[in-house]
Amino acid sequence: MIVFLDFEASSLGKRGFPVEVGWVAEDGSEESHLIRPAPDWDDWSEEAEGIHGLTREVLEREGEPHDAVARRMVAVLTGHALYASAPSWDGQWLSRLLRAAGLPRHALRLRDTEEAQREAVLDALAEAGIPAEQRAGLAYEILSAAIAESEQEGPPAHRALADAKQELERWRELRRRAAGAAAQALGGR
Repeated sequence: MIVFLDFEASSLGKRGFPVEVGWVAEDGSEESHLIRPAPDWDDWSEEAEGIHGLTREVLEREGEPHDAVARRMVAVLTGHALYASAPSWDGQWLSRLLRAAGLPRHALRLRDTEEAQREAVLDALAEAGIPAEQRAGLAYEILSAAIAESEQEGPPAHRALADAKQELERWRELRRRAAGAAAQALGGR
């Protein structure tokens, strides 16, 4: 199953750490967790706090222990295709969370959301019967239009679950657009 995942972090510095994680699966199941920092996690950016709105005090008071969140992620997400819109950043925070919990840092692997989007469009076009030689061009048109529109939407919410849900909705919308484009292309024959 496809799952879209997002982290918010304490900073973009080398020692930044995850403060929130959220994920949503293609079946609609979802989870969100505030993460209580590990004892040695101390890199905090007021700029990052201003973006996501989470204070260290809120994390200490309301966050779940980092190791419990890591174990929950491994239990729920193992075996699924995990996607993130910024896999290098999100992967760094995922790795930091897993290592701090004593889990293998590659217990879960993230792929780029753009891969899921491209595959969704190509699969929908194939399922609709678009010939292979036409799929790449049509997929490029659909994806390019979606990218242009997403740039007009403005910044993400910068809350993990909301951002993951936005990625799922884009993925679903791309599948719908591909099916519509396929019907139009096939109807024009």
